[in-house]
Amino acid sequence: MDLDEARDLVRRQHRAVLATWRPDGTPQLSPVVAGLDADGYVVISTRETAYKVRNLRRDPRAYLCLFPDSFFGGRWVQLDGTVTVVSLPEAMEPLVEYYRGISGEHPDWDGYRAAMVRERRVIVRMGITRAGPDVFG
Repeated sequence: MDLDEARDLVRRQHRAVLATWRPDGTPQLSPVVAGLDADGYVVISTRETAYKVRNLRRDPRAYLCLFPDSFFGGRWVQLDGTVTVVSLPEAMEPLVEYYRGISGEHPDWDGYRAAMVRERRVIVRMGITRAGPDVFG
């Protein structure tokens, strides 16, 4: 699959499972909500203390299986890439853009920002290096 086609899917479909690597080399899977930033990176909001963040700080390889809200009957894609974890305070504006890109305008941006600090939110930015499948069946 062409990487731009994969990015178009991320713009429309946000439910996904993220795979990272535990210290023992086994995969750790996390359900996530994925968006796309203005630079074409896949972005995910999570907590600084999450295992996936610890895993990604140690090994930045990530794999994302993106699927439609209905799960069946739509297009799915696996995205491979490497990530950068952006912590607060640098993560605040990317967190706002993440929310806007998926849900639109928030009714209380000050409350949203306070929640991001309280929850110790980070942005995981994934550069896509491969997308597929290219064939079905």
